[in-house]
Amino acid sequence: MKAIALTAAAALLSSCGPERLELPAEPRDRAATCGVIAAIEARAATTDIKAPLPFEAQEHILHYALLAGAEGESFSSATANAVIKRMSELQAEITEGKWQDLVAPCREAFPQAQASEVKLPGDRFEAQLQCDELGDFLTTALQSQDQHYAARLNDYDGLARNLNQRLGPGLRARAGGLEAQQEARRKALAAAAKLGSPSAVMKQCVERYGEN
Repeated sequence: MKAIALTAAAALLSSCGPERLELPAEPRDRAATCGVIAAIEARAATTDIKAPLPFEAQEHILHYALLAGAEGESFSSATANAVIKRMSELQAEITEGKWQDLVAPCREAFPQAQASEVKLPGDRFEAQLQCDELGDFLTTALQSQDQHYAARLNDYDGLARNLNQRLGPGLRARAGGLEAQQEARRKALAAAAKLGSPSAVMKQCVERYGEN
């Protein structure tokens, strides 16, 4: 009887700890979960818990939404936005659970999010279009925090100014009408998301095509 009581007590104590977590099978939830894991890891690495996360960490977190939106050949903004919204919904549950158990599964599920060695397309126009679309996505996502990331966002704004002047005629020549041009942009963003780390991609973009 005493042994049974001890076993029951041990089970009760173990159930009071952080809950075990599993990587969701549903694609949007899986991407959102791994985005939250990236945010937790980034926060754990900071010495000042009240300070904004580094710009590169924010881009890394957003990469999971980018990859979810880029699952097909054409980028889905609706999917990416749904993943970003889901991150907020899942944050408390994941933070309170055994989030460390999901670090390795997330790296396996999203290898492109770990890729720091990136290469822009050899086609100059396609490279510029991908840079323009990726920069626009990141700027839109992070512009509400401009006071913290002003310098980097200014670099992206300069890139956009340079590229907007160059891309218009070429896009019309290659794609034709407005809908075709928009589709070409969506495909370019999907391709850019799959290149690897957004920070690494944008570093190359700014160096090549930004304002000098």
